[in-house]
Amino acid sequence: MTIEMPLWTPSEDFKNAQPLSRFMTWLSEREGTTFPDVDALHVWSVENRDKFWSAIWDFCGVEGEKGEHALIDDGRMLEARFFPDARLNFAQNLLRQSGETDALIFRGEDKVSYRWGWDELKGRVSRLQQAFAAMGIGEGDRVAAMMPNLPETIACMLAATSLGAIWSSCSPDFGPQGVLDRFGQIEPKLFITCDGYWYNGKLQDVSAKVRDVAAELKVPVLVVPYAGDAAALAGSIPNARTLEQFVEGFEVRPLEFRQLPFSHPLYILFSSGTTGVPKCIVHSAGGTLLQHLKEHVLHCGIQPGDRLFYFTTCGWMMWNWLASGLAAGATLCLFDGSPFAPNGSVLFDYAAEEKFAVFGTSAKYIDAVRKSGLEPLKSHDLSALRLITSTGSPLSPEGFTFVYEGIKRDVHLASISGGTDIVSCFVLGNPLKPVWRGEIQGPGLGLAMDVWNDDGQSVRGEKGELVCTKAFPSMPVMFWNDPDGKKYRAAYFERFDNVWCHGDFAEWTSHGGLVIHGRSDATLNPGGVRIGTAEIYNQVEQMPEVLEALCIGQDWDDDVRVILFVRLANGYTLDDNLVAAIKNRIRTGCTPRHVPARIIAVTDIPRTKSGKIVELAVREVVHGRPVKNKEALANPEALDLFADLDVLKS
Repeated sequence: MTIEMPLWTPSEDFKNAQPLSRFMTWLSEREGTTFPDVDALHVWSVENRDKFWSAIWDFCGVEGEKGEHALIDDGRMLEARFFPDARLNFAQNLLRQSGETDALIFRGEDKVSYRWGWDELKGRVSRLQQAFAAMGIGEGDRVAAMMPNLPETIACMLAATSLGAIWSSCSPDFGPQGVLDRFGQIEPKLFITCDGYWYNGKLQDVSAKVRDVAAELKVPVLVVPYAGDAAALAGSIPNARTLEQFVEGFEVRPLEFRQLPFSHPLYILFSSGTTGVPKCIVHSAGGTLLQHLKEHVLHCGIQPGDRLFYFTTCGWMMWNWLASGLAAGATLCLFDGSPFAPNGSVLFDYAAEEKFAVFGTSAKYIDAVRKSGLEPLKSHDLSALRLITSTGSPLSPEGFTFVYEGIKRDVHLASISGGTDIVSCFVLGNPLKPVWRGEIQGPGLGLAMDVWNDDGQSVRGEKGELVCTKAFPSMPVMFWNDPDGKKYRAAYFERFDNVWCHGDFAEWTSHGGLVIHGRSDATLNPGGVRIGTAEIYNQVEQMPEVLEALCIGQDWDDDVRVILFVRLANGYTLDDNLVAAIKNRIRTGCTPRHVPARIIAVTDIPRTKSGKIVELAVREVVHGRPVKNKEALANPEALDLFADLDVLKS
């Protein structure tokens, strides 16, 4: 009998160096109570949310007026109000540092690299702020950006939010209709775009797309130079200017920050939009700031000067999460382009050369590195790396193992999960606790997380719905164009009364951690037994023959049968032997109920712009139903591979 051991356990020195340890000591003195461990702190933080979030404000040094009340809560989640008397400015809290030390470092594949110090960043924000104000942008106006992950994008966001404007962004790989499906709903006052971008070593021209979008939005256009000809593009669009023209005549001067309510809208983020027009999710300045500070400082241990990296585009909420790292005094390491251009080592080269303290990425990226044969542990000096975070989809147990065997042995690995809906995490890492294979370490501080069965009962040792039972600061303010709140309530509160149901199929572990088994709406239900798709992926994607997989439930004979699609590695074909091997792997690693009725090879698998596979869209195609919004996909043509398959007719 083997005894299970954690993959990593923090040393006493490591724990003592963590801001979370300092916070616990500080809070104990402040509240006159003791916390024997971090689990006790979590219990206290949920039972005393007013005191907890007030403590986060003070410990993290939020600039602004906190006001008299930290929380007014009558027991109804949608009626709860955090810091109703407070006044603050989001951008001000991200620009507290000064000097010549690095604030932003950028690499665009191997084509472009530059860096800005804090004073440089502030100077650029100052000129943009004045230019925005001169064109009448102010409180509540929307500024929309189709931009790469550039320092200029961060500067534009900070300038807009310093004035009380609402920022919304997507990445430049969206098609014209995908951009309009998002920005057309929010009616921006300014559209910001790049003149081109690099991907996989190739220049991607956006000129025609920008002209199409600008013609529909009918607002002024700001063209930021990056990979193309900004002057030519701006010259071809009515009411468009280059960045240089836009800020011309404005000199650097001290920044001004509009002091606004805690609940003032900051960001509009968008749902994936694979089942209809994307929902416009509005997040508050105060809620976003406090939640991100808590996650960065306490859960990630970020301290001033740390290098913080996340591989993300501006169309994913992890960009917003990354940007907030400035509030903790971190240096943001930005990257745009393919993580495998010019080769698979590009991000690890960046990490080694810039001495990343935090390396954030997706589970799919970790799996791709594993399957590529790369071993950064042997090839790169990652001695400065303290934390690796993974999100986007559940990180498989084998992915956990690979991080420690192939990337770095002594590192805190945190699988994290939350999403666009809360612009943050529900469950994530904890630097004071061990890391167990395949498990998220635990719930976020201040968040009343649980797993419920269909009857609304808390369950342990079985799968259920991930829920949050009490209000938290980063709940959306509203959905745009949802005046009566009907869409908002339908999205989170229809399943259980007065309880946020997140749509994840989850399970508590014996260590107090969690496993996410996939999305609830993609859960399979053969014979009335709920099966998470991640359980199947965790088995089949470990096979060298399989690059990736997608699993759906097909309605069949008054029941549901499991259908598995696989994209194979070069040199392999789906013959009877491989089919048998896949089924045996799933049967022994999961249960006989998990074994697919059909296994089908495909050459591509459709995914969103942020890299998530779209099980629901494939399920619609298989059943002959239309997919409402193909523009949300990075590769919509892949859906054709799943249509009208003879093998699924018998």
